Amino acid sequence: MKRMETDVVVVGGGATGTGVIRDCALRGMACVMIEKNDLASGTTGRNHGLLHSGARYAVNDPESAAECISENRILKRIARHCVEDTGGLFVTLPDDDTEYHKRLVKGCRAVGIDYEEIDVSAALKIEPNLNSGVLTAMKVPDGTIDPFRLAASNVLDAKEHGAEIRTHTEMVRCIISGDRVVGVLCRDNLNGELFEIYSKIVINASGVWGRRICETAGVPLTMYPSKGSLVIIDYRVNNVVINCCRKPFDGDIIVPGDTVSLIGTTSKKIDYDRIEELDVDDDEIEVLLAGGEKLIPNVSRTRVLRAYSGVRPLVSRSGDVDGRDITRGIVLIDHEAENGVKGFITVTGGKLMTYRLMAEWAVDLACEKLRVDVPCTTHERPLPGSETPSNRPVPHYFDGISKSVLGSAHYRHGERMDHIFSKDKKSYGLVCECEMVTAGEVEYALKNLCVKDMIDLRRRTRLGMGPCQGELCSYRTAGLFNDLGAADEQTAIRMLKDFFEERWKGVKPVLWGDTLREIEFTYWIYQGLFGLGGVPDEDEPI
Repeated sequence: MKRMETDVVVVGGGATGTGVIRDCALRGMACVMIEKNDLASGTTGRNHGLLHSGARYAVNDPESAAECISENRILKRIARHCVEDTGGLFVTLPDDDTEYHKRLVKGCRAVGIDYEEIDVSAALKIEPNLNSGVLTAMKVPDGTIDPFRLAASNVLDAKEHGAEIRTHTEMVRCIISGDRVVGVLCRDNLNGELFEIYSKIVINASGVWGRRICETAGVPLTMYPSKGSLVIIDYRVNNVVINCCRKPFDGDIIVPGDTVSLIGTTSKKIDYDRIEELDVDDDEIEVLLAGGEKLIPNVSRTRVLRAYSGVRPLVSRSGDVDGRDITRGIVLIDHEAENGVKGFITVTGGKLMTYRLMAEWAVDLACEKLRVDVPCTTHERPLPGSETPSNRPVPHYFDGISKSVLGSAHYRHGERMDHIFSKDKKSYGLVCECEMVTAGEVEYALKNLCVKDMIDLRRRTRLGMGPCQGELCSYRTAGLFNDLGAADEQTAIRMLKDFFEERWKGVKPVLWGDTLREIEFTYWIYQGLFGLGGVPDEDEPI
């Protein structure tokens, strides 16, 4: 069996795992990250992308609120190309208690969150689509952050500092020697190959899957899986993040994200053995649309693009309680101190917002054990793409390409946009009109961002995430994979089929009106014209 050796193995390629591998690499440690699917394919890529100010937790969870506002300020500096500083509003609806507004003001003041109480008329100028009947309004420094871009940028920096990244690689079990975890047995999910990675430290950063990883090391981890569902509106209906000013509940927030808006989120306890089941129920969609309607009237009558869900990696040490009452604080476990198992660390809990701090704590502990005396610099060092001052204008030194296309590439990749377009004007050609993705951006992602298939590419570039959901760009993309040598003809066709199967999962729960008409049109193209439904299983030739 193939065997590798390194200092640190990081299990999990979500925000926390990618933050950990970057921190390890920047401190000069030899390190390998493994992820059973793609970067940000789990809970990280299944949230509303809110850059928390911490105000949502200021009343009931001040520790998490303080962590959020601190990391909010850091991410606005180091991850500018992943962040949109929209600002946010907390508004009291007509049937809400205005006393909560007073408690929120007190909570924000206590943990140092910048806020401003404003008149309702001023709130309506900021957000014209807002319910005109709201009773109170308060500005907070909320924003949005792209979790896919964030994870990819962390990995890019880690790779450039010597880390090895293995996506589509599953950890089968920990390798135990006496009272120590000495490595992990892995499986390459693309070719089925088994191999071993021996290391001095294994860091379990796999989120809600962390319990399964712990079980292979013979240690317990009690998790409280809480499923949260969201719906996506097919265009951007609001300018800023809009929050209900009351205790968190289902459908109490609308987040603008890129070209769409998201209404979230539900909270439903599920059994741990169902964490892979990410179906969205009809009642969840109805609750979310009804909640969104209270914040922005008529939003439920707009086209719903898709619905999806994720499972929060909550750790409860106080028994069976409501998922919304469990702290969003960071859980860092030294299994040597807690369970007598050396060489094994788990970091979980927290939020997307605090991923960098979670990584810092975990790597600090690993450095202590490895006697590595190098401080963390991730709070100071910009991610690739955010290296230069934020006021630098979008470069316009490429002939024959529109400013809007350049702007889209700059928005997604920041300063790394300089590596996307070549002198060959074929790189200027649009592949996805909805999100303005070019052939050059596809090639850049294939070469630099750990892209193995079209689904991975969607997470790096937003290709196929617009109103047509891949209808008019996916076949071109499959052709590009073949042209660029990333897939042979048979593989490219199967990628195309897999891409639509994955898109279908999110569209299926919202099949009515324009969405139903759009999916029928897509079906006519790819089944009626291309015959994609007749593609056989992988072991048979096409």
